[in-house]
Amino acid sequence: MVSSPIPMVVDTDVGTDDAVALVLALRDPRVEVVAVTAVAGNTSLPNVVQNALYTVEIAGSQVPVHPGSPRPLLRELATAAEIHGGDGLGDIGLPLRGRTPSAEPAVEALLRAAREHRGELVLVTLAPLTNVALACLADPDFASSVRRCIMMGGTGRGPGNVTPVAEFNIWVDPEAAAIVLRSDLDITMVGWDACLADATFSEDDLESLRVLGTPLARFCVGIQQVSRQRAITEGRVEGICIPDPLAMAVALEPTIITESRRLGVGVETRGDLTSGQTVVDHLGVTGRAPNCEVVFRADRRRFMEMVRGAFL
Repeated sequence: MVSSPIPMVVDTDVGTDDAVALVLALRDPRVEVVAVTAVAGNTSLPNVVQNALYTVEIAGSQVPVHPGSPRPLLRELATAAEIHGGDGLGDIGLPLRGRTPSAEPAVEALLRAAREHRGELVLVTLAPLTNVALACLADPDFASSVRRCIMMGGTGRGPGNVTPVAEFNIWVDPEAAAIVLRSDLDITMVGWDACLADATFSEDDLESLRVLGTPLARFCVGIQQVSRQRAITEGRVEGICIPDPLAMAVALEPTIITESRRLGVGVETRGDLTSGQTVVDHLGVTGRAPNCEVVFRADRRRFMEMVRGAFL
């Protein structure tokens, strides 16, 4: 008997890696993306909305895109144009204007999806957690209605990518992250360190995808141009790390995880040097119950096969 697709909501600040993750989800018959909720992060909210609509369109889908929060809960928005380009999708001249999003706001869409698919909904967060925190605050029943939440954010046991200890999604809105991590969501955390280990693409990797020659392959590789140039200029990483697709791969195939532990994770919101850091209680010294499945490594070969397959 063929099982029904698993309902999924993707909460995203569509930049160059989010777009690839969206393609993975929209092309996978095992899931039905019932909504894309947009939030400011990698780029401004208007850009995120149009980028999401364009990606949905090029992936051959009609899933609705719901505009969400244009800024963090308490802070000014900080974007990542140096990684994703001014338009969020690599500044390669894509037609990223004129498409119409859903009139239903992101938080309402999240709450409705959780009600309609209670106990079944998979939530994948690829962005600052502002929308998700607002949903948790709006309805105390929201978190327990979601089957599981796969979060690209934080770092399990390694450096950050925007400060020495903080990863971008958490750093942009740590207050929102703190709310989400204190909620009843069943969270799997795919941190920057796991992505750096298993979602870094060399120039040869990117070329092997580009030569597939499909519109999706050309799009997903082409939009990485700003990141590729920055990697050449700065040379911090061999190739470019594209983290969001790894989180999506974990959502689609949990058995791709090769190393993880259930641990307590908190967020630093006030430190001068540590704001946005995910504080992982590896030794259980706080005595608090673990609240996250923290992913440390994944099967890189299977991940690359998933990406390749989605582009065909």
